Amino acid sequence: MTLRLGDVAPDFEQDSSLGQIKFYDWAGDSWVVLFSHPSDFTPVCTTELGLTSKLKAEFEKRGVKVIALSVDPADKHLEWIKDINETQNTIVGFPIIADADRKVSELYDLIHPNASTTATVRSLFVIDPAKKVRLTITYPASTGRNFDEILRVIDSLQLTDNHSVATPGNWKDGDDVVIVPSLQDEEIIKQKFPKGYKAIRPYLRLTPQPNK
Repeated sequence: MTLRLGDVAPDFEQDSSLGQIKFYDWAGDSWVVLFSHPSDFTPVCTTELGLTSKLKAEFEKRGVKVIALSVDPADKHLEWIKDINETQNTIVGFPIIADADRKVSELYDLIHPNASTTATVRSLFVIDPAKKVRLTITYPASTGRNFDEILRVIDSLQLTDNHSVATPGNWKDGDDVVIVPSLQDEEIIKQKFPKGYKAIRPYLRLTPQPNK
């Protein structure tokens, strides 16, 4: 099964480092970042999980829950977490799914045979409160993820869901945004964007970022 943008993220029940997880119940009405790791006790994954833990407050203020996955069993996850906490100077408080039977990996297409026939690839999904997949990123095993970029995309998704805007290349929270081309009524534009806009081209109209 290949998940595409806009697809409903599959529900599942699986063991984890924090006990049995019923995914939809655990997610509730939150945004979710679900990300997979090739295996436990691997160097890049150790740094990624440590970084994610340190960004706990950043995820929380965006209403985002994080959950990781590896094909190793829960008891091995618990031993690995001790290493992560010690080497990365943090405390991992989010669950790591124990997908020893590959059930979740198959639902989310996390095993790519040309990369590895057994280990999950370094994939990441951003899932909104309606359980729709809003972002998919897959990295090679040798490259750690950029979590600043993941937070940036979440900021963009949450902003553009609530306003008639899109975010330009390299946009960061607080930068100018683009008024979507489909919005042409000047009266509505004045209501939505009281700070005005700059029309570089008829299709390229920049305006200060609206309040979230």
